[in-house]
Amino acid sequence: MEQLVEHYRHPRHRHQLPDADVVMPGGNPGCGDIVTIYLKVDPEGHLVAAASFEGEGCTISQAAADILLDVVNEERWTLDQVLEADYHLMAELIGEEAVRLRPRCATLALGTLKAAVTKYLRDRLRREAGLDIVEQENERFGIVTGDQVEMPRDVSS
Repeated sequence: MEQLVEHYRHPRHRHQLPDADVVMPGGNPGCGDIVTIYLKVDPEGHLVAAASFEGEGCTISQAAADILLDVVNEERWTLDQVLEADYHLMAELIGEEAVRLRPRCATLALGTLKAAVTKYLRDRLRREAGLDIVEQENERFGIVTGDQVEMPRDVSS
């Protein structure tokens, strides 16, 4: 528990990354905890070059984020390592009792980091497939697609 309090009071990774490739908010609706992960990926697209967070919430959610990012940054995790990380990792990092008492708070940062990596990989695939170009062309001509489309209006009257 002492480790949690120390990381909560003196976080090392609590700051924005201005050049982040992905900014991913995550939340725990049950208690209102929020963690926003900032992710920078190396130029080759395989390693976490840097990761940080901002957030509000309980000691467990905020300290767990800082402790997790200590490991990810210091061990230079690959994107695959992030995606393969089991939620039991948090029990190893912050203690089984904290995870047992507040599982959502304890795993919020890991879930949000996984979502950030997934978004990075999805966006990279879209760029490689040229889908961003299609969206730019559609926008240029005023065409909306996907969730932005409203039901058509009846123009016959």
